[in-house]
Amino acid sequence: MGTKTVDEAGAETGAEATEAKRDEETVDVTEKDAKDEVTPVSEETDGVDTDGEDSDLGEIVEESRSAGVGLGAGAVVSVALGLVSLTGGWIGTVAAARQTLVGQLETVSSASVADQIQAVYGDAWQATALWAGLFALAALVTGVVVLARPAFGAPGRVQAPWIKSVAWAGVTLGVIGLLLAVLKYTDALLGLPSAS
Repeated sequence: MGTKTVDEAGAETGAEATEAKRDEETVDVTEKDAKDEVTPVSEETDGVDTDGEDSDLGEIVEESRSAGVGLGAGAVVSVALGLVSLTGGWIGTVAAARQTLVGQLETVSSASVADQIQAVYGDAWQATALWAGLFALAALVTGVVVLARPAFGAPGRVQAPWIKSVAWAGVTLGVIGLLLAVLKYTDALLGLPSAS
């Protein structure tokens, strides 16, 4: 142990006093460093600055959400249009009924049986096929747009897998529907019976 002396004021001098002083200085420096290293917590919440302006991060998140919603909706619409092209819709039914009525009105009683069949049933069948083809084409185009959209968007943005799957389903249904519509329209599939 070091020597210990006491001066007139009663203060300790010597090695122990110096050591105690060093310990106090070390504690003071450590507390000061700790205060300097602590940074105040920002008051930003959800990507909004305290002055009310949106941060860049908040804008990117909101933009990616809205783009995902739009693409998802487009993919679902593509599938719905593809299903309508395969199963028929009220527009095709109304068009076929209208064409049947027009055929009945325009066909004279002296027309041949083949002409009457074509005017009453054949034209209606082709009208149905035409509307089915339009729905199939719309499904195909919508699905392709949904699949191609990320290529023209922000780089690095990844499309959700379910959106791709549903869009591919819409494209597939559109291709099948378009093929069937062409086959029905040209009488290659379930053509009109022979009148002879």
